[in-house]
Amino acid sequence: MTGLLVVDDQQLVRMGLRMLFEQAVDIEILGEAGSGAEGVRLAAHLRPDVVLMDLRMPGMDGITATQRILAARPATRVVALTTFDDDDHLYPALAAGACGFLVKDTPPAELLDGVRRAAVGEAPFSRAVLGRLISRAIHTTHTDREDGPDPVIRQLTPREREVLALVGAGLANKDIADRLHLGVTTVKTHIANLMAKTGRDNRIRLAVLAVRAGIVAETE
Repeated sequence: MTGLLVVDDQQLVRMGLRMLFEQAVDIEILGEAGSGAEGVRLAAHLRPDVVLMDLRMPGMDGITATQRILAARPATRVVALTTFDDDDHLYPALAAGACGFLVKDTPPAELLDGVRRAAVGEAPFSRAVLGRLISRAIHTTHTDREDGPDPVIRQLTPREREVLALVGAGLANKDIADRLHLGVTTVKTHIANLMAKTGRDNRIRLAVLAVRAGIVAETE
């Protein structure tokens, strides 16, 4: 059973999320918070596995709340809830430790899947959010940007290149496993190896590498 905390300043949003997750037999809503400060307090008391965190809230925003929750309990998985046009908060939330981003109007099945993926250590991203993160990363000057990706790409095995290309396309681990006829555990191992070989410490940076190298896979 995955313990979930919902943090959002809009009561209707919290009610909608509660109704959705109460239908899941494997997810238990431990509590709801209407502010970042309340979210930090409840997270310390309830010790949820996953926190759904609104980024725009008055007072303590979701980014600060994420930092404080993870400082107290790093094992917690914080998934940011964002609106389609909230680009300014994406990188700060990632830097604060958010493991993924879901758009608020994401279909219910994808929200459920996102929480489940976060609980097992994956990084759930709405495809549109991932695309904007990658685009912004490519068109922004980065201090860690290398002269070219070719030396990094050349050290990868053919299978690692395939996995990287699918990460760049925004596919989840299960989708990559299905596409390549592999087990999910095997895909996780390949992604861990990719991070170790390339020096990228999260899925976004792996995706940016794939885009810069021009090896992003086509998806239906």
